[in-house]
Amino acid sequence: MANVAAGNGAQYEIRINCHLGDQWLDWFDGLTVTNLPNGEATLTGELADQAALHGVLNRIRDLGLTLIAVNRHEHAEGTN
Repeated sequence: MANVAAGNGAQYEIRINCHLGDQWLDWFDGLTVTNLPNGEATLTGELADQAALHGVLNRIRDLGLTLIAVNRHEHAEGTN
């Protein structure tokens, strides 16, 4: 949590149950969308804080998508 508290954000990987077309990329501010062969998609990237994470999750809900997983990845020591 120290990285988030320091304002450095955290890396997230969010998995949903369907592919996203290019028209939705602007909805997910700066996250990288990867459509997977199994029909799922991942959204990955840095989010500034918990409010930003909830904003992305709200957009997923608003689109009627099924959320599969949310994973937070710690920054490696000495990298910021």
